[in-house]
Amino acid sequence: MDLKATLKRWLPPLLLLTAAAAGLWAWQPWQDKTPQPQYRLGKATEGRLSAAVSASGTLGALVTVQVGSQVSGQIAELLADFNAPVKKGQVIARLDPAAFETRVAQAQADLRAAESAAQVARETLTVRQAELAKARIALDDAGRNLERKRALVREQFISPAELDSAQAAFETAREQVRLAEAGVRVASAQLHNAEALVAQRQALLRQAQVELAHTVIRSPVDGVVISRNVDVGQTVAASLQAPVLFTIAQDLRQMEVNIAVDEADVGRVRPGQKVRFTVDAYPGERFSGQVTEIRKAPQTVNNVVTYSVMATAANPDGKLLPGMTANARILTEEKERVLMVPNEALRFRPLNPDGSPVKLEVRNREEGPGIPGRVWVLGRDGRPQPIALRLGVSDGRATEVLRGEIRDGTEIILGYEEGSEPKPKRQTRPFGGGL
Repeated sequence: MDLKATLKRWLPPLLLLTAAAAGLWAWQPWQDKTPQPQYRLGKATEGRLSAAVSASGTLGALVTVQVGSQVSGQIAELLADFNAPVKKGQVIARLDPAAFETRVAQAQADLRAAESAAQVARETLTVRQAELAKARIALDDAGRNLERKRALVREQFISPAELDSAQAAFETAREQVRLAEAGVRVASAQLHNAEALVAQRQALLRQAQVELAHTVIRSPVDGVVISRNVDVGQTVAASLQAPVLFTIAQDLRQMEVNIAVDEADVGRVRPGQKVRFTVDAYPGERFSGQVTEIRKAPQTVNNVVTYSVMATAANPDGKLLPGMTANARILTEEKERVLMVPNEALRFRPLNPDGSPVKLEVRNREEGPGIPGRVWVLGRDGRPQPIALRLGVSDGRATEVLRGEIRDGTEIILGYEEGSEPKPKRQTRPFGGGL
């Protein structure tokens, strides 16, 4: 009875202590009860892959002409305003022509005076030429008379004194010819001077007429006025440079996109490549264009070097406006039916149970063209197994596989399921011992 009583007394506490010990043993964190990690899986697929360079740019008109004034004056009339369509040669503004008309009238009067002076010089030359002809006739007559007198003196029909008189008359006639020739030369020079003055007055008249014509401002091209910088009554000064009155876009049905491409990407850009871009004014709508030029002048801002890539884009509806910001993608390469893997899979790296990254062996990488890469697949034991690859172009979401032991449909690891990745364990003492 004493033994039974003792068992009845101590059996419940012993059972309770055994259950508590078993529960404490199962609860201890140093027991290796970590569940297996869960992975997010994807597949290698075949399809179309487009590599692109992303950059921002600015829209502008294909041809923009700044219309200025070549003369100074006050704006008398404006015949074009913002957004007005204009034709080549159309009058778009006028300056006050009063001062220029006065200059034209003065130049015309000066020209008439110069022409009159030239006519006087021309008549004077005619008179001098007539005098020269008369002097030459007199010289010929004096010469013949001298010869007769010499013959008569030899025959002794006249005295030598008469011969001397004839000789003096001949010398006088010869000097008269020389004097007349000098008069002709002087009159000819005066005529040349008068004619030069006429030419000068004609040039001044033409200049005054040109300046008067410049008071009428005409459009040099067909286009649309996108900027007007003056108002009626405003005075413009063209002393140093032509002031800009209007800015005309030749044709807004064709726009130009100036794309700032980073120096690391400009080597992949070529003329003729397609460009797709969006603007903030029309979210969700895509526009397309084509690269036309890669400008070789670098632009450095905050130690970042970029190059201007010019592209043209059709604008038949007139939605695109000069100055808009374009978020552009230049398609540098397009491939059909290529094997590709998600970029997420290329970034995945498994962890050890203690949370440390798995060490990779570089020597087992796949050799060949392209750049090296690696993806992971689940082995038969459920653990990640690496597959070395050679990679080609990428569109930012997927990358082309050039070589590697995967094919269309191969399941690859993209990453861990949320909360299932191994984490570093804290070192604890059995049964929650003290520090």
